[in-house]
Amino acid sequence: MNRWSHAVAVGLVLATAACSDRPAAITGAGATFPFPLYARWAEAYYGETQTRVNYQPIGSSAGIRQIRTGTVDFGATDAPLTGEELRKDGLVQFPVVIGGIVPIYNIEGVPAGQLKLTGEILADIFNARITRWNDARIIQVNQGVTLPDAAIAPVYRSDGSGTTDVFTTYLSQASEAWKGGPGAGASVQWPIGQGGKGNEGVAALVKQVSNSIGYVEYAYAKQTQIPVAQLWNAAGRFIAPDAKTFQAAAAGADWKPASGFGISLTNQPGEEAWPITSPTFILVHKAPEKPGQVVEVLRFFDWAFSKGDPTAVELDYVPLPNPVKDLVRATWQNEVKDKSGQPLLKKPS
Repeated sequence: MNRWSHAVAVGLVLATAACSDRPAAITGAGATFPFPLYARWAEAYYGETQTRVNYQPIGSSAGIRQIRTGTVDFGATDAPLTGEELRKDGLVQFPVVIGGIVPIYNIEGVPAGQLKLTGEILADIFNARITRWNDARIIQVNQGVTLPDAAIAPVYRSDGSGTTDVFTTYLSQASEAWKGGPGAGASVQWPIGQGGKGNEGVAALVKQVSNSIGYVEYAYAKQTQIPVAQLWNAAGRFIAPDAKTFQAAAAGADWKPASGFGISLTNQPGEEAWPITSPTFILVHKAPEKPGQVVEVLRFFDWAFSKGDPTAVELDYVPLPNPVKDLVRATWQNEVKDKSGQPLLKKPS
């Protein structure tokens, strides 16, 4: 069976599996990183199925808490759980889409895309080691750009965030001082700056505060038209973020279904690779209390895999390659079961 026919076959199985009555709504919560895309997908899905997808962008940490307690049908996180965590919590994890995290700034007289930063400089800004925009190290990599003699105002996520986890993982890779200090995690002790809740909160603060810098998922930067900096990548080039450079970072990804597909795409090799690229993930229970709800969750993401790629591309996310989508569908069939241990989804004949 070829790749396309396999995807269609699985989709048809999803459409008839486990229960005949489709729920009026499913609920999810978590990462703000994919929220612009999930909102668009949910609108289109409702138009086709009359099933609502109610998604709350409350941050990855909160989304993980809610799926663990069973208060939502699915959780969403940008920082994948480990295989051990998934086994302990009885969860199945799968990737949905790939995107980029970008430094955004508000510096008068510095147009979008003109500011250049290395990972080490970015780490030192958030570590209070570089505190003014006309610091010699910033000037050195920004020849021809007029930077003010002004204090830098860092902005970070105040909530537990997978975006923060990915961003601080990158800073830890770029800077030994950051690795040995604040380190990587969904929540860290920021040495300086002010916090905003969610990607939208960081974007709003950077727009409001002069001489500020923050980090958000790329779709938020585009939607709010906030200037985005270039970054020095692992190949030794300053690179601008877009779908092409996110795809370049994901090109060599080694997906590992057995451990919940958890991979890191920060600082990937490749001439065009954006250095802060990340998948975003969904969590569902292996043996859900409400199997009909979880079947509908999987129907929704199967629909997104089949019909949602154009919207993802429009918003500068990178769709998963078709072979990875097939691995995800196989994981649904093999691991999501009812209380008696029977698969919720039938395998295609």
